[in-house]
Amino acid sequence: MKVVWIEDETELLKECADYLRREDIEVHGAATLSEAEALIREEKPDLLLVDWMLPGGESGLDLCKRNEREWGLPIIMVTAKGDEFDKVLALELGADDYLTKPFGLRELGARMKAVLRRTSKGNVREDGRHREDMRLQRGLLLLDNDKYAAQLEDRRLELTRTEFMLLWKLASHPGRVFTRTHLMDEALGDDYIGYERTIDSHIRNLRKKLGDHEAEKPYIETVYGIGYRFSEEAR
Repeated sequence: MKVVWIEDETELLKECADYLRREDIEVHGAATLSEAEALIREEKPDLLLVDWMLPGGESGLDLCKRNEREWGLPIIMVTAKGDEFDKVLALELGADDYLTKPFGLRELGARMKAVLRRTSKGNVREDGRHREDMRLQRGLLLLDNDKYAAQLEDRRLELTRTEFMLLWKLASHPGRVFTRTHLMDEALGDDYIGYERTIDSHIRNLRKKLGDHEAEKPYIETVYGIGYRFSEEAR
């Protein structure tokens, strides 16, 4: 595994990098966004670790936005901010997971491996074979699991991997009610390390992109006290 880590705390980066290298993880550190962008182009990493607060008023959130537009890499936001709003914001801007400082080295390694496992499993069928041109049509919504692409009418939806995997799972079973735990296990994999309520953040963001809040018939419905389901009456 090759990682680019954007972190200005050099001692923290060195300690973590030493540990990760013993786990056969190659770490390339950057202190600024410009350094990180050069490393991403040069090293072509498998995963990004991004500190929220960077020198000179820069923010790791800016890299999340650019990653969504250009590289599409799995990304973990590392932050000293423990507030739920900040965590939700990071997820909505494209982070696949977040890690709150201070953290343990074993948790760091486990989260990195979990993110890579579940993002790599998205294109593999249950029988272990690659998904070839797997498409799903629900009303005006078209999903392509081979390309991680979603289209609503003639408009492409810019979804994160996690959002796409959740939407694919829900849309594959219209009318079926999924609890948050079921969605974590079935859509993200049982190696997902997180909290059930993070599913709410991803669903809220999905609904915004699908236009569910303004629609008379939303695609994703809340089943109060239980979880979520995909509407059987796709618009």
